[in-house]
Amino acid sequence: MKKLFIVLFCLISINLLAQQEVNYLTKDSSTGKPMLLGYCTRDAFNDSSFSWWYNSEYNMYEVDSTALQNAAEELNDKIITIVMGTWCSDSRSEVPKFYKILDYLNYPTDSVKLIMVGRNKKGKNGEVKDLDIQRVPTFIFYDHNKEIGRIIEYPEESLDRDMMKILGNK
Repeated sequence: MKKLFIVLFCLISINLLAQQEVNYLTKDSSTGKPMLLGYCTRDAFNDSSFSWWYNSEYNMYEVDSTALQNAAEELNDKIITIVMGTWCSDSRSEVPKFYKILDYLNYPTDSVKLIMVGRNKKGKNGEVKDLDIQRVPTFIFYDHNKEIGRIIEYPEESLDRDMMKILGNK
C-alpha cells in the first residue's frame, strides 16, 4: 500500500510539473505595456489591459451568417491554433472577431490553442518554433493533425468567408 501511495504521489507530481504555465503576463520592452506570452486561455482577455480592445472589437463585429452556412458541420473535428501578439493591431482587430464567429458556430473555444508571441514572433518557451510564424495573427486549421489552411495577418475577403474557403479544401 505504501509503495502504491509513493508511485501515485510521484505520478501526480510529475503531471503537475509538466503542465504548461498559461496566461503569462510580462511587459513589452518597446512600450512598457502589459503583454501576454506563451500558451493562453481566452480568459486572459478579461484582464483590463486587454479587455478594452477585445470587447470593443468583439461587440462591434457582425457575423456573416450567409457565408457561414454549414460551417458548424465543417468545423466538426477540426482543431484551430491562433498565434497572436497582444501588442499587434491586426491581432487586436482580428482575434476578437474570430472568437465571435466561433461563438456563433458553438465551437468549443476551450479547444482552440491560443499562443501569444512577442514582437520577435516567438513564444515564451518555443511554442511556435515549428509553426513558421512570419506575421500575426495567424489562424491555423487542422484536420486529423494535418494543416489544411491558414489565415495570416488579416483575411483576404473576410474572416467568415476565408474560413469557409479553408474548410471547403478537404
